[in-house]
Amino acid sequence: MPLTLAGPVHSDLTIKKSRFIGCVQAVAGRSEAQAIVAQLRIEHPGAAHVCWALLAGGQSAANDDGEPSGTAGRPMLEVLRRQDLDGVLATVVRYFGGVKLGAGGLVRAYTDAVAQALLGAGKIPIRQRVALRCAVPYAMEGMVRRELEKAQAVLDGVTHGDAVQFAFTVVEGDAAALVARLNKAGQGQLAWLEA
Repeated sequence: MPLTLAGPVHSDLTIKKSRFIGCVQAVAGRSEAQAIVAQLRIEHPGAAHVCWALLAGGQSAANDDGEPSGTAGRPMLEVLRRQDLDGVLATVVRYFGGVKLGAGGLVRAYTDAVAQALLGAGKIPIRQRVALRCAVPYAMEGMVRRELEKAQAVLDGVTHGDAVQFAFTVVEGDAAALVARLNKAGQGQLAWLEA
């Protein structure tokens, strides 16, 4: 089962006078990851490189940010893959210390910065969610809201027209029980719509 991180975790390594500041954190996707990397560039204007690797929703990306090709982003990505992570961004900010590390030294440094951060990371299982939509008479709106809250469903939208339409997501393993409860409480007046 894929895992994600409970919260951001940092590492700070100094190798031959170069400083490597690593961070691993949960992200929803590429746009959020790119915003975090852009913010790191602002926070660390004197850094030589801001390298990153992303695994999110089947997408992967790696960026060496000027380091020799394949010495930063890809090794960082491999660390994430070996940990069976998803929805995770790894970043390493490098302050150059004046001593060249060579390709092997760079691979080890970037790998170690991510691995050290992951040692202190809280990992949690990713629970897949299912999107559902239903319509009910106005008199049943309160009942549906209570059932969704009880099932810890995430309400994406409510539309009031001829009937009240709910769009929501729920953890995949809880969906069947929620649908059964709503069908029973709806007494034939609840209609399921295409999500």
